[in-house]
Amino acid sequence: MRKWMIGAALAALALVPASANAADKITIQLKWLVQTQFAGYYVALDKGFYKDAGLDVDILPGGPDNSPPQILAAHGADVMVDWMPSALAVRERGVPAVNIAQIFQRAGLMMVCRSDTVKTPADFKGKIIGAWFQGNEYPFLAWMQRLGYSISGPNRDISVLKQGYSIDPLLQRQAACIAGMSYNETYQIPKAGLKDKDVVWFSYQDNGVGTLEDGLYALQSTIADPAGFDRLARFVAGSIKGWDYAVKHQDEAVDIVMAHDTGGNLTRPYQVHMMREIAKLVGSTPHGTGYLDPADYERTVKVLMTGGSDPVISKPPTGAWTHDVFDAAVKYIGKQTSNP
Repeated sequence: MRKWMIGAALAALALVPASANAADKITIQLKWLVQTQFAGYYVALDKGFYKDAGLDVDILPGGPDNSPPQILAAHGADVMVDWMPSALAVRERGVPAVNIAQIFQRAGLMMVCRSDTVKTPADFKGKIIGAWFQGNEYPFLAWMQRLGYSISGPNRDISVLKQGYSIDPLLQRQAACIAGMSYNETYQIPKAGLKDKDVVWFSYQDNGVGTLEDGLYALQSTIADPAGFDRLARFVAGSIKGWDYAVKHQDEAVDIVMAHDTGGNLTRPYQVHMMREIAKLVGSTPHGTGYLDPADYERTVKVLMTGGSDPVISKPPTGAWTHDVFDAAVKYIGKQTSNP
């Protein structure tokens, strides 16, 4: 791993407590709309963890028409939440995004299929399979390539349906399988009337093709700047505290997220289910919430390079992640704890 930081940047965290200074502005671009997938950030905002770190944080919801990497590259945000396959793919294309913390340490991506059509991955051949795009397609493409299935050309093995964010293709039998998340479609599909016997779930993680999902990314230039590094470290510190609180106080976290749903689109039972499932993806390493396990990174890269002449990324990235911001954030949390 390439070390980004210089002594001046690390020394920034030894300055006077953040509360003694004017709050620094920082903007985070989420990957999707307001929901408990992002509970830790809203909790950190509402519980004052960002304020305690001397930050004035603006949380920008995402959506189907938003591309976090494009927004980050255009300096529309200081930090983005993105999946690592997307971040590494755009990095290879010239967007210098660097992973500064890995919030989800287990993949939630799944494929759900009609059990009367598909029972094992060997049954995918000849079927129509739905997949999300806009950066979410990379794990699917890598898995199909690993299985040896062609998804293009006149003699393709699988026909890919560009799936919207709906389970209708499965309900209406437009596709044998669709993409799903352990915290979303596991709630929607039973509510739609399909029983356990009607569907088969395939976890990308359990099938050896799980790739890292919601992580925090910043531009290389921001990390290299001592002042930018300091803001990022304090932001990660506040986010870690927010996520740890959300996992331990899930009902309160749901309340906080729903209060930020200005459109009134969220329902409490759904968000309670999501928060419970999200908690299973966060902080599963001994190093704690936000730590990027190098072995998980290497597995993600290996999966993305599977595919012969058409891999998601063409070569192992360099400088795509750093522990420096996480390490500084942990030190900052310790400093806050010892100096209440």
